[in-house]
Amino acid sequence: MPSQDPPYLRIADHLRRRVTAGEWAVGERLPSRARLAESYGVGPNVLQRAQEVLIGEGLLEGRTGSGTYVREPVERLAMMRSRTAGAFPASLVPDGGWESESAARTPAPDGVARRLRIEPGTLTVHTRYEFLLDGRTAQLADSWEPMDLTGDTPVLLPEYGPLHGRGVVARMASLGVRVARAVERLRPARATAEQAGLLGITAGDLVTLVERTYLDDSGRPVETADLVIPDSRWAICYELPVEVPE
Repeated sequence: MPSQDPPYLRIADHLRRRVTAGEWAVGERLPSRARLAESYGVGPNVLQRAQEVLIGEGLLEGRTGSGTYVREPVERLAMMRSRTAGAFPASLVPDGGWESESAARTPAPDGVARRLRIEPGTLTVHTRYEFLLDGRTAQLADSWEPMDLTGDTPVLLPEYGPLHGRGVVARMASLGVRVARAVERLRPARATAEQAGLLGITAGDLVTLVERTYLDDSGRPVETADLVIPDSRWAICYELPVEVPE
């Protein structure tokens, strides 16, 4: 019985089998899209969609202006996120390395304002992070905090002052604000050119976007962040507490 899958999925499956069988070596460029499309009897757009499936799986990579290549296998590690994990699990950053840049008095964009429950344009502290693993950028993060919480205090800037590097929970606690919970929303996306350049991946590669918001014990959002995690390198895992009935 003929397959009911769309043509691009059937082609992706066939290309996957050809690659894994070693028809093209790691690092080798595949034939041009036009040539492959002709060999499968489809248009270039169908062939492109098939290749995008395999790029998303990490089997192929597209290089702008050059073509599509067999990607070198990359070990996919588990990124554990739990009640005690911060923006990046410390156990996966042996040198504790990250780079950051903060800007106070940054007007909140509409989406950020909704998450912080403030008016668009309200002043915030915006911090951009690059988290490092073995000298390479492994994760990106953009963080926003309302300035009415930290303004005119020693902890205004997350990575400066007496509690630099201690994280949102400790900094807010120093101001008498108790962070009680975090909410995370995940969605798949494709890396922008800027994100790809920082992460050392290809523009269009699959990433996971995590929208994380910290809330205090009254339910007020005190910080929100966008985390960008390369899907080909990290499998996101959640560790959840289980209450055992007495």
